[in-house]
Amino acid sequence: MRLKIIGSAAGGGFPQWNCNFRLSRAARAGEQGFAPRTQSSLAASADGSGWVLFNASPDIRQQIAQTPELQPAPDAPLRSTPIRAVVLTNADVDHVAGLLSLREREPFAIYATRRVLEVIAANSIFNVLDPKIVPRRLLPPDETVIIRDARNRDTGLSVESFSVPGKIALYLEDASRPAADFGSEAGDTIGVRVSAANGGKAAYYVPGCADINERLRIRLDGAACLLFDGTVFTDDEMLTAGVGQKTGRRMGHLAMWGENGSVAELSRLKIGRRVFVHINNTNPVLDDTSPERAALRTAGWEVAHDGMEIVL
Repeated sequence: MRLKIIGSAAGGGFPQWNCNFRLSRAARAGEQGFAPRTQSSLAASADGSGWVLFNASPDIRQQIAQTPELQPAPDAPLRSTPIRAVVLTNADVDHVAGLLSLREREPFAIYATRRVLEVIAANSIFNVLDPKIVPRRLLPPDETVIIRDARNRDTGLSVESFSVPGKIALYLEDASRPAADFGSEAGDTIGVRVSAANGGKAAYYVPGCADINERLRIRLDGAACLLFDGTVFTDDEMLTAGVGQKTGRRMGHLAMWGENGSVAELSRLKIGRRVFVHINNTNPVLDDTSPERAALRTAGWEVAHDGMEIVL
């Protein structure tokens, strides 16, 4: 099974279009060690021919342009794509907006939880994807599902979804309740276990997670590869940077570092390859030479970059 990280940044990408924080300035200036990144998405393939996307970011057109495996083959029909399905891990704008760029009546399947499917159904703009051409399929919790394309052909990949602590999408929050945290464990945010349908090693993809509970620890123990939420390095990062008023947890993301951060919480588990994804533009690990980046390397973690490939 091949995995390609086609987008490694959090919402807004890196550099974010309106961000003038020092990291975005460095990336915009082309300084060495500050690689630009598009918004979070993963592609997986069992055969190197057909691909399944995990989330469709607003940068999907650029990501396809940068990834030859996701482009029509030279001998393919005049309208074609190797993208067979899209699996959604939540309804955040940076994970669903890219669906609108895949609207050219090209068949593929959408898989999501009931909660996320309901959000899509309630927004008529997604009707540009005719359900007769792009079927919407339920991803039931804690069940292994063989992912199939729009014509019901096996992609060779299987996915098991599981709820993780998170929050509802920002645009679904009730503005009259500013003090509420809108946390959720009811299918608004999921992680997925991805493997070849015929067996072999599995990868866990969890691009959004607000907490690590015992149930999640048990599930991840023994994983060959974990791609985990790395939005912020410290919980108060955006406040300290002066670019926002929300903590990481308020945004539905667990910090990497600290006594209760993901590095510490997962340190006792037997996990093969550990990779942080969904990196926010304020996270100091975006600087390849930062002490924070060095601390992650010492702790056995990698920081994802666009185009990063993992073979299991």
